[in-house]
Amino acid sequence: MSASLAEHAPRTFSDTETPMVELRGVSRRFAKKLDLAAKLARKLGADVKEEVVHAVDKVDLRVRKGEVVGLVGESGCGKSTLGRIVAGILPQSDGEVFWKGQEVGTLTGEAARQSKLQRQMIFQDPYASLNPRMRVADIVGEAPLVHGLTRRSEFDTYVDDQMRRAGLDPAFKRRYPHQFSGGQRQRIGIARALAVQPEFIVCDEAVAALDVSIQAQILNLFMRLRRELDLTYLFISHDLSVVEHLSDRVVIMYLGRVVEEAPTETIFRRANHPYTRSLLDSVPRIENRKRAFTVVKGEIPSPLNPPTGCHFHPRCPLAFDRCKAEAPALREVAPGHRSACHLNDAA
Repeated sequence: MSASLAEHAPRTFSDTETPMVELRGVSRRFAKKLDLAAKLARKLGADVKEEVVHAVDKVDLRVRKGEVVGLVGESGCGKSTLGRIVAGILPQSDGEVFWKGQEVGTLTGEAARQSKLQRQMIFQDPYASLNPRMRVADIVGEAPLVHGLTRRSEFDTYVDDQMRRAGLDPAFKRRYPHQFSGGQRQRIGIARALAVQPEFIVCDEAVAALDVSIQAQILNLFMRLRRELDLTYLFISHDLSVVEHLSDRVVIMYLGRVVEEAPTETIFRRANHPYTRSLLDSVPRIENRKRAFTVVKGEIPSPLNPPTGCHFHPRCPLAFDRCKAEAPALREVAPGHRSACHLNDAA
């Protein structure tokens, strides 16, 4: 990890301030409708039902202004879906989303437009997230032009400024995405997000598809932009080493639910939930190079048919009968530290 990332010091935030983004009981389900053959089979008596994916299940989340919150979990746990809900790309099935204290669903007109502009997303795959038929100048400049953030007469200058801010040479703005490397394409995605002057950015595995050396450059860019533009991030990643150096607070997800949430140092030094501890035990560290590493046993269950009770109980070495029947509540186990585990009731 680069020196500038290692020097990142977590900020302190007041619990009394209104969060920039807040989710209350947010769920998201995806239903696969029955095709004609399935409908006919059901009429003939077959046990055929619509398949429903429980991607996000009753999540509460708060992100305060200026904060970097790391969202961690295995593939398929609902991180990206939750990120898209936060960014306003996907609507929730249930629950409420608040932007600066106002419920997003109640906003209209200019307030609704500003809410969407100020929440932007940077996607995982820089090869798939850019339109291959558009030149970089149009990719970066189209949205600010449409929303009146720049005029046609100032278009080139505005695009040049956004490209320089993201570490790109404006001389290449007439090129197409396929003419750039992976790291450069991700910088184009960053420039596109910055071009509408956002306050909140969701980074969805934004460095996962890049080489390690390029990852460090992009992460340092995120931190520089945070300082210069006073940005707030929800940083989605499966890489715990990146999250440790980048985040002020960490949220752990498992199969659509938040199972633990705490300041970064607390998560990495005093993790409470068995799933969090399993994740940390599977991360190789230099100081533990002679130790045999353990991995989380088993596969993450299908969100089509999630387990009853605590979703983690089929893989948890500490599970007991109550875990199979009752979902644990996410509650405070120490100041600023919340965990969803029945073992805390016996502590």
